[in-house]
Amino acid sequence: KEAPAKDTTVGEKIDDASITSQVKYALLSHKSTSALKTKVTTTDGVVRVTGDANSDAEKSLVTKLASDVRGTKSVTNDMTVKN
Repeated sequence: KEAPAKDTTVGEKIDDASITSQVKYALLSHKSTSALKTKVTTTDGVVRVTGDANSDAEKSLVTKLASDVRGTKSVTNDMTVKN
């Protein structure tokens, strides 16, 4: 019997989930970011961040922290900066 082709997809999903949790952990452990107001999703290594940022600096920091996570291909930061 041949191995099911699904293995690759499952592996990718695990990777995406682990990238998401690592990004969330990085945000949680950094004092300058509000992880509670940030939603992180990962699809095929592309991290998308949404939510509210308190400043442009916080938004940039979130992008940097997310892109530093191993396995991240790129980061799409759709956070809204509150004035």
